[in-house]
Amino acid sequence: MSDEISSFDVAIIGSGPAGLQAAIQAANAGKSTLLIEQEVSVGGACVHRGTIPSKTLRETALSLSSFLQRSGHVFQVRVSEELQVSSLMTRMEQVVKAHERYMANQLATASVTRWHGRAKFVDAITLDVQSVDRTVRRVRAKYICIASGSKPRTPSNVEIDHQNLLDSDSVLSMLYLPRTLTVLGGGVIATEYASIFAALGVKVTLIDSRNRPLGFLDKELTDRFLDSFVKAGGTFLGERKIERAYWDGLASCVVRLTSGEEIKSDKLLCCLGRVANIEELAIESAGIELDELGLIVVDEHLRTSQPNVYGIGDVIGPPSLASTSMEQGRRAIRHAFGLSEIEHSSMIPMGIYTIPEISSIGMSEQEAEKKFGGYVIGRARFDQVARGQIAAITDGLLKIVADPAGKRVLGVQIVGEGASDLVHVGQMAILGKLDVDVFVNTTFNFPTLAEAYRIAAADVIRQRDQKCSDPSSLPVGAGVGAGAPVST
Repeated sequence: MSDEISSFDVAIIGSGPAGLQAAIQAANAGKSTLLIEQEVSVGGACVHRGTIPSKTLRETALSLSSFLQRSGHVFQVRVSEELQVSSLMTRMEQVVKAHERYMANQLATASVTRWHGRAKFVDAITLDVQSVDRTVRRVRAKYICIASGSKPRTPSNVEIDHQNLLDSDSVLSMLYLPRTLTVLGGGVIATEYASIFAALGVKVTLIDSRNRPLGFLDKELTDRFLDSFVKAGGTFLGERKIERAYWDGLASCVVRLTSGEEIKSDKLLCCLGRVANIEELAIESAGIELDELGLIVVDEHLRTSQPNVYGIGDVIGPPSLASTSMEQGRRAIRHAFGLSEIEHSSMIPMGIYTIPEISSIGMSEQEAEKKFGGYVIGRARFDQVARGQIAAITDGLLKIVADPAGKRVLGVQIVGEGASDLVHVGQMAILGKLDVDVFVNTTFNFPTLAEAYRIAAADVIRQRDQKCSDPSSLPVGAGVGAGAPVST
């Protein structure tokens, strides 16, 4: 190791969404910034094994599955049984390279120093960084951000071999599209991949210990997702516990449930959680506290038990979304250097790229009930919107959560293609503290899915007017928007 010790205002471990945004925020604030990444390119698992690759595959699957409907069943579309998974990903390398160039340009423009190597704590302000040639550089920083991400959790009763029993890092290494696939788990990654492969014609069985997937979401949204998943040929087995999952040595992956059931399939994908990527950081040398799940414990400002060390992104646990990780990176740096807090930083949309998409912003019905003692729900089905009919995406639903008086927009929840883009209209309404009336009094392009906001708002207003004329007709908190066609 060289005797020379480098010095920076902040050192950031990991260049995924959290680390990248932390680095850019710090550099733009005029702070000397070091970004340490063990991979050759920046972006972390999000770019190379997670978000970008899976969403690229999703676009291909969506194009194939929706073509028949959009063409009015004029053409026949059939996926070859010998189709190689790699052939579905021909655009992935191009997409990844383009995103890598964009991120590298951002860092260069901001004058962020990049080191390629593995970081390890010496103490709370000092890191050793080992390069690929095994040389070690030492760095001291006033502040350190841990943004090293996460990796798939492998339960002891699931015998992952990365050939037949796969995890989310190895699933796209399959040579051929399987005829049947078992997916373990009911979270974001599990449901995304389950719906993607179902859309490609694979017979998918989704198994979860809970009674419905994505249990943290509004039940009406998950019910819509499950309906679409089943229509695509998928099967959901809820409230099941796994005794063992293994390769039988011949032709099948076997899942043995505690109920005595056995499910066999060509391939198996395990999505039973993720664990923080911290085992090589020697964080015990810095005295950083972990919780019982091995996640880094942070306070409301994202500080660890060492006040100069921050934890951001997957290493601190849910929601573990790219968007929230980016915001955590910005928040941590702004707090560390005493910069003004960003207003509305907690108003972050959630986007889940299942088929169909699911997205939400602001309060749910339960949260509105808890804070205001009631709410009014306005609904718009995509089959009520001309664009929904034209684009053959009639299985969508948009919900506006309004306050008990049926005035202020508190939250928006959407299921259906375009949800992750469409939700931002609701986000701006919530940030602007707007009333639902703005959606009825505003002209939208026609035909667009944004018209769903008009229909849902009109549904709220109809209930509000009905309640004013007959207060006993609508109990506060009923949330009774029927989503029936209404005049706008």
